[in-house]
Amino acid sequence: MATHKLVIAGFGGQGVMLMGQMIAYAGMLEGKEVTWMPSYGPEMRGGTANCSVIVSDKKISSPIIVEATAVAAMNLPSLIKFEKILKPGGQLFMNTSLIKELPTRNDLEIYQIEANEIAVALRNDKVSNMVILGAIINKTGIVKQESIEKVMEKLFSGNKAKLLPLNKQALTAWEA
Repeated sequence: MATHKLVIAGFGGQGVMLMGQMIAYAGMLEGKEVTWMPSYGPEMRGGTANCSVIVSDKKISSPIIVEATAVAAMNLPSLIKFEKILKPGGQLFMNTSLIKELPTRNDLEIYQIEANEIAVALRNDKVSNMVILGAIINKTGIVKQESIEKVMEKLFSGNKAKLLPLNKQALTAWEA
């Protein structure tokens, strides 16, 4: 495996930070080197939010991503801001429920995912982030799905345990 450099971006409340944390925790479970770096806009809910995650077999010299191998854009401002840092041939995951424009570049592997519609079909519009997370895992190989599910089992425990089946279902809801 090479080093995966992923940026996940959207607005506050979309679960962007959770997605990044879950990938970082899953990488740790797999014995890999990981970094997770959050970045919040000035507002909490509704403001811009992004995080960068690096997962590698070798030491990571810096948590800052200058050139990403993959970007997940949950809304249009995120696509506009982060499309340009993708390396040529990089993977772009777009939430086309909220992004109606196409990327400006044609040297990328593009995955158009109607995450909100898929989440609504699962009867909970809050799992659109898990739909995108499943696509990222499936297409990048950054971590194994089993590792993400183990992380979910830790996160969704106690009174949140009832959310576990739905979130696991959302991970596999999108098919390319």
